Amino acid sequence: MRKIFLAATLCLIAALAAAGPAQATAPLPLVVIVATGGTIAEKTGAGTGAKPALSGESLVAAVPGLAKVARIKVINLVNIDSSQMTPAIWAKLSRKVNAELAKPEVAGAVVTHGTDTMAEGAWFLDLTLTSDKTVVFTGAMRDANDLSPDGPINIMDAVTLAVSPEAKGWGVVVCLNYYVNAARWAIKTQTTNVQTFTSGQKGYLGYILGEVVERWHPRPPRLTLPLPDKLPKVVFIADYAGSDGSLVRYAVDQGAKGLVVEGVGSGNVNAKTYKAILYALSKGVEVVITTRPVHGGAWPIYGDQGGGLVLQKAGCILSRDLDSFKSRLLLMLALASGADHQRLLQYFK
Repeated sequence: MRKIFLAATLCLIAALAAAGPAQATAPLPLVVIVATGGTIAEKTGAGTGAKPALSGESLVAAVPGLAKVARIKVINLVNIDSSQMTPAIWAKLSRKVNAELAKPEVAGAVVTHGTDTMAEGAWFLDLTLTSDKTVVFTGAMRDANDLSPDGPINIMDAVTLAVSPEAKGWGVVVCLNYYVNAARWAIKTQTTNVQTFTSGQKGYLGYILGEVVERWHPRPPRLTLPLPDKLPKVVFIADYAGSDGSLVRYAVDQGAKGLVVEGVGSGNVNAKTYKAILYALSKGVEVVITTRPVHGGAWPIYGDQGGGLVLQKAGCILSRDLDSFKSRLLLMLALASGADHQRLLQYFK
């Protein structure tokens, strides 16, 4: 009996040796999730409204099957409603994401963020990140204890997107409710509905369905600017019927280094605001003209006092189709880099 057992053992050893070493299963890609708060991390209390409540680890724990898609590293940066976001926090976020993406083992990153200012935050990182790896901003329109929260599926989609070969070259994107938007074009269009982010006439980059990422369009051309230690004061002011330009003058007198003035139509302001803008220009303040309509842009068409053509001839920069809030961030970062007027003109093209 002992001889039979020994013979069987020797046969098994020989068979294993002939088969060669066992092939190890390749590890799943590593995705860094940086949590910053927002509705996705909020809960509604009795009579208190939605408030920040959950950590990044809690968000990940609420997504069944996520561990089958990627290995996850969580970083809790801040936990605030995105109405409280600032460029200084985005600068801190950009540095953190940059540092993580520089690690060879990291495939991509996901930033959980409130939707109120998500498009701006994504644009800030799109301008300042040095890596070409995919970075996905996601969040939720329903808080974590809603009857049907959308946060878990959005995180699953964001991680799927971060590791997908189909997303290569897209850079920083905004992804909620299955749709993928370029950071440059993403805009929040609805205050409460889960289908809020669109890219307007530019179109979505793609769509996510389960584990499948459909690639529809390439990303727009990318502009990269250095991330400074200090950001200059750039003020946003909206023009309106009957405005007198006093807010423009006040901003200049309070030390603004740049102004973004949101006009009407194709980038026009009234006569009093126009004169205030001339005052700003005389003080060496760079002025970018944007427009209220969602589609179209600011263009040098009208020649009346405050018309886009007159503003351009006076020394203003027309933002074309970049919206007011993203124009402010671009102007802020460009001024911090030491860009002169001619360089600014190129950046806004």
